[in-house]
Amino acid sequence: MAEPIKPDNGENLEPVEPAAVEPVAVEAVAEERVEPRAEQQRGGRGGFRGRRNRPPESDTRLEGGQELVEKVVFINRSAKVVKGGRRFNFSALIVVGDKRGRVGVGLGKAGEVADAIRKGGEMARAEMVGVSLKDATIPHEVLSHYCGAKVLLRPASPGTGIIAGKTVRSVLESAGVKDVLSKSLGSKNAANVVKATLQALLSLRLREDIYKGRGLEIKKVAPPTPPGVATPPAPPSAASSV
Repeated sequence: MAEPIKPDNGENLEPVEPAAVEPVAVEAVAEERVEPRAEQQRGGRGGFRGRRNRPPESDTRLEGGQELVEKVVFINRSAKVVKGGRRFNFSALIVVGDKRGRVGVGLGKAGEVADAIRKGGEMARAEMVGVSLKDATIPHEVLSHYCGAKVLLRPASPGTGIIAGKTVRSVLESAGVKDVLSKSLGSKNAANVVKATLQALLSLRLREDIYKGRGLEIKKVAPPTPPGVATPPAPPSAASSV
């Protein structure tokens, strides 16, 4: 006959040491938490979308002793549905300028955001053009059209600053304009607005260039005399002396 089981009152229990926590398990948990972020950076599910988590807008680089400012205007993500899932592609709109009257625009496309930005920057630096500026502003008013985008630029007095949206501002700052009034009309597509702004800057002309093209000389006008000051007599002409 089996003996009855006696209740254990805890007198004959031996102390048990707690199990040590292995650091490998903690590292594995940390790796599991990091994986979703890496997947987002690669463009996986819930990854990069439009303007979210985009890289910094401004980057200064030196090339050939010349300081160039590179700005990321807009990043777009497109998806292609295939048998195994979705394939993502990125396009980056980049503006590069030296803030001394030279500016360029480039559109880079790649499977990664960093590669798209690099390609766009190389294209923008290769297509830099010079624009006509008058001190820190533009010489005259101009209205430019590109597809559905319209950009109006007007010169401003010193200290006004750049009164413009972020898309137009990126082009004007890269070109070296500091005082200007602007208005974006029509389409808000970033690529069209940037190209309309660049086209407006390229259509600017200085007075010296216009007179030189027509074969004329700019006449120097004496500054106005303040009130209460006697006007000096005009010098005698050659006909009166004879």
